[in-house]
Amino acid sequence: MSTFIALLHSIVLTPDRRVIMQDLRALAEELGYREPRTLVSTGNLVFEADEMRPHELEVTLEEAFEEKFGKHVDIIVRSDCTWMALCSTNPFKDGKGDQVIVRVMRLPVDPKKVEALKPLMTEGQRIAVVGGDLWIDFGGKPSQSKLLSALTTKRIGVGTMRNWNTVCGLTEMIM
Repeated sequence: MSTFIALLHSIVLTPDRRVIMQDLRALAEELGYREPRTLVSTGNLVFEADEMRPHELEVTLEEAFEEKFGKHVDIIVRSDCTWMALCSTNPFKDGKGDQVIVRVMRLPVDPKKVEALKPLMTEGQRIAVVGGDLWIDFGGKPSQSKLLSALTTKRIGVGTMRNWNTVCGLTEMIM
């Protein structure tokens, strides 16, 4: 048995309806995953399952989510070991927890796409690629940065963002 972390790219089904975490936990149970638990209301799911490749879990979760809620949502799955590695490689540990964000990628981010983001950066912002994931220290509120709106699936690939506070919270859940 292994522990996995599933990160949903979006839990918004329609402008006035979001997936609630109780429904997400119920979906995991319906799939036979054990001890499903969530962190905050933004689509962070931790669960136990038989040893499987994360990609297999991504496919299963995405198909089940679409069937149950009527919308496709990209879901990124990491094993507890790869999550711990991600957590230990934060290049901006000196940054503020709500201003440092990692875009957890399904496939390693293309360095050319990262270079294309640099003209959007302002003073005090930093970016780095570690283990294929894109780390950003916004050096201020991410919502006030032009860089945030450029971090789309179309522009840099399938992935989802979590701030450092959430990364640490998920890490505590699997320890």
